[in-house]
Amino acid sequence: MAKRAARQRTQLPTCYYEGYLEKRSFKDKTSRKLWTCLCGNNLFFFNEKRDMDYVEKLDLKELISLTDDNSQDRNLDAARLNMQMKEGNIKFTVPSAEARELWKGFIYSVTELSVPSSLNLLPGQIQMLKEAVEREKERLKTTTPPPPAATNSSPYISLIADMPVCYYNLTRMEAELLLDREAKRGNLLLRPGGGGNNFAVTTRQDLDGSIFKHYRVSRKPEGGFNIDVDNPVPCATLHDVINYLVEKTDGVLIPLIIEEQYEKNISFIRSDNENGEKSVQQAPSNLVPPALPPKPGAQREPTPEPVPTSSEEEAIYLNDHELEKDTSKKAMMPPTPAPRKWTKSTSPPSTTAPTNRVRSNSDDVRRIPLAALSELKMKLEQKAKCVE
Repeated sequence: MAKRAARQRTQLPTCYYEGYLEKRSFKDKTSRKLWTCLCGNNLFFFNEKRDMDYVEKLDLKELISLTDDNSQDRNLDAARLNMQMKEGNIKFTVPSAEARELWKGFIYSVTELSVPSSLNLLPGQIQMLKEAVEREKERLKTTTPPPPAATNSSPYISLIADMPVCYYNLTRMEAELLLDREAKRGNLLLRPGGGGNNFAVTTRQDLDGSIFKHYRVSRKPEGGFNIDVDNPVPCATLHDVINYLVEKTDGVLIPLIIEEQYEKNISFIRSDNENGEKSVQQAPSNLVPPALPPKPGAQREPTPEPVPTSSEEEAIYLNDHELEKDTSKKAMMPPTPAPRKWTKSTSPPSTTAPTNRVRSNSDDVRRIPLAALSELKMKLEQKAKCVE
């Protein structure tokens, strides 16, 4: 089977090899003939050659072994492969023995990043495998690996806020123009590099004119970065990359930091209602900040008004005996009618009320003259003598 020219599919890595394979896994009852593409270190299966959406994916990181199956097939030219994965065994049927050797060669090359020497291949086919290995190495450099299982934080910088202050999202030419225009502020900046997730450092120095240099900063698969020079310099973060270049050049390289300008006074544009002219005016610097509204809460309970107290002590005398003083505080009462004069037809006051009841000034207090009491006493004594 001749190798087709690699064609790009939606959201898939570069295709190294492709062709029809009959696949049967331990889960399948029958084998299926699928168009198979080796893209990166994954096998993608399509129902038809022209389809753009794959129906199944096989991650070759789970590969344990790949061996020949010498059992006979109904098609005498066909050859078989046994692929042992961590989850089980998968059987493939390829159109010919030559195609089987090529599939084995490409699969081993992308998984082990080296060309196997035990395969029976032609020199041109071995060269194809070498090219696939180099392309896969470049792809792995630009692919962000998943974070380690032992930690929840990724070793890579993903937010612009975590970048050094001298990072600018510029192309190579834009970086040179910026360093040339802002030569007084700095001569080193960090920018995006080629290859997706890589970075680059651009520097500018004067020697009979402007001299620009560009250094590639690549990610390491295990985390961190490398300054790609003859002897690669490992750095844990991009901040370490900038610090290393500044320290090793004795401060000759200075990071370019452009501070944004901010207004010192508050100004506004006011329009004149009479002539419609607009003018810029500055707000007074001694403005009082607006008062914040009170926080919503429970309503304040009104303070009860104090009950007026009486400073006068009341003493009521009845039959020349002093009654108890009224020390209780009473609320103001409505006025009562004036007391009526005592008459014989008037019934005496009710005796149901307790004798020690305290009367106020508003009560109807009747005083009996002392002469009448003496006369009544004498009559009672005379009556008592008559009885005896």
